[in-house]
Amino acid sequence: MLIPHLHFSGNCKEAIPFYEKAFNTRADVIISNSRYNPEEYADDDRIAHAAMRIHGQLVYLNDRFGKKDTSTDVAVHLIVTFKNKDDLLSCYNIMKEGSITVDPLETLPYSPLAVQFIDKFGVQWGFMVDENTKD
Repeated sequence: MLIPHLHFSGNCKEAIPFYEKAFNTRADVIISNSRYNPEEYADDDRIAHAAMRIHGQLVYLNDRFGKKDTSTDVAVHLIVTFKNKDDLLSCYNIMKEGSITVDPLETLPYSPLAVQFIDKFGVQWGFMVDENTKD
């Protein structure tokens, strides 16, 4: 099983409800760092682990821990397919706030509507309509 894992810079707690609203989902598991390691991190409410399903795909989320100088800016681009334009636009209208547009909303030879952007948390998304999508 391959699971996308999104690492945040201390704002995972803010990202979770944002993605829950945008994708009409709920996080299954949310473990704060203070719950995970209460002796060492009593006042640390960063997220140590969270899991949610986005369009049927399990995604892990957490705040970045460990050595800060070992993190890299690896290009990861998450693609979400929608059944129709209305579903895509409903989600995108929530997520576009504070985002950077990479490729604007447009019709492509393989999709009646697509958009590529980097959300306010630095995650790069590609949304496209795939009329064969069953979710």
